Amino acid sequence: MDRNRFSAIAHRNHAFSNPINEKKLMKMIRMMSPEPNKKVIDIGSGKSELLIRLVEDFQITATAIELYEGAIEEAKLSAGSRIPKDSIDFVVDDASVAVKRYEADEFDLGICIGSTHALGGFEPTLKTMKRLIKKDGYILIGEGYWKKTPSKEYLEALGGAEESELKSHARNVMTAEELGLIPLWSYVANEDEWDDYEWLYSSTIENYCHENPDDPDKAAMLERIRKWRRTYLSWGRDTLGFGLYLFRND
Repeated sequence: MDRNRFSAIAHRNHAFSNPINEKKLMKMIRMMSPEPNKKVIDIGSGKSELLIRLVEDFQITATAIELYEGAIEEAKLSAGSRIPKDSIDFVVDDASVAVKRYEADEFDLGICIGSTHALGGFEPTLKTMKRLIKKDGYILIGEGYWKKTPSKEYLEALGGAEESELKSHARNVMTAEELGLIPLWSYVANEDEWDDYEWLYSSTIENYCHENPDDPDKAAMLERIRKWRRTYLSWGRDTLGFGLYLFRND
């Protein structure tokens, strides 16, 4: 089973592939008041819905970096009917390789929501963004955090994850400060937002498998989503948080 395909199917009914609701996300976007022709880079852009809306609403130009070609193909289809051609440069590549092609201070806004793993984690992502984003530019990061110390059982259910892979919410902010970034705003996902995100994620796979009984990956997909759902309900809902952080590159 292709995990990227699994993720694309699971998120096909999400406008954005993270648990922060759209109202909060767009409020943070408006705080930056992007001007026409400002340059934006989104690392791990997925279906690129946020970039498409930024072009629609603010007439920016954008670079979308995404490893899964299927997500980029979907993004191109959506963009083709909504925004001027070539407003977004779609790059299918490993983010750690792709970012090396860009000059320091090349962009006005950097985005990485739920994809810091693509650059080696939260702190390496902030360092990369600090290089790419102009002085006084903005960095918008979505990152997980521990609401409480994760149990051994939860870490094992996550495939042998380590507690050190995430920080606390406060520590996420302080890490950015230590790198010279200025925290401007943050939202965290509440329980309703997590439930909306996780149940839509889960039910989309369940419904897909029900509607496509001959898919050769059906059994593997159902096994994966049902294990994930049990993990979320048993431990994740109380232990894992998700924050959206807005920083200025000072």
